[in-house]
Amino acid sequence: MTEKKTNAMRILDRQKAEYQVNYYQCEHFEDGVQVAKQCGIPPEECFKTLVAFHKEKSGKTEYFVFVIPVAEKLALKAAAECVGVKSVEMLAMKELVAVTGYIRGGCSPVGMKKQFQTVIDSSAEKFEKIYVSAGRPGAQLRISPQVLAQAAKAKFAEITEASGTEFPYGKDRLKNGSDG
Repeated sequence: MTEKKTNAMRILDRQKAEYQVNYYQCEHFEDGVQVAKQCGIPPEECFKTLVAFHKEKSGKTEYFVFVIPVAEKLALKAAAECVGVKSVEMLAMKELVAVTGYIRGGCSPVGMKKQFQTVIDSSAEKFEKIYVSAGRPGAQLRISPQVLAQAAKAKFAEITEASGTEFPYGKDRLKNGSDG
């Protein structure tokens, strides 16, 4: 039986992007560290997709996507600086589907309802391929970080607490990952 393609896979196919799909057994939500362990993938090569927001004084809300290793925590101050706002807050789980079109455990940085500014932690660049959600629980994309950045219109920056404590914050943290 052929697995149904997700929105992320269809977008990558249209872009003629190279990727592989890794399917795994998933009967209930498992965190990324458990998924990496179950699949025999080093956790530092397995990335999770987080959604955060910034509420402006005018009341307008801006959403941002951050892709970081599953065992790491997002450095909120560094993340905010990378997207050019004063602060960001994590999106509540109950709002995830409405904002992205994806459910918890199946949120891919590719193929959300709208294109949001996306940042991939720069640690991804040291790997030939990384794993991210394919758009549903039980499916991962194995993809080059550069191909992912192009497909998600993302840039690379140091946005985890681990990397955020080693280097000073600022615009010099940022490295472009795509042409636009």
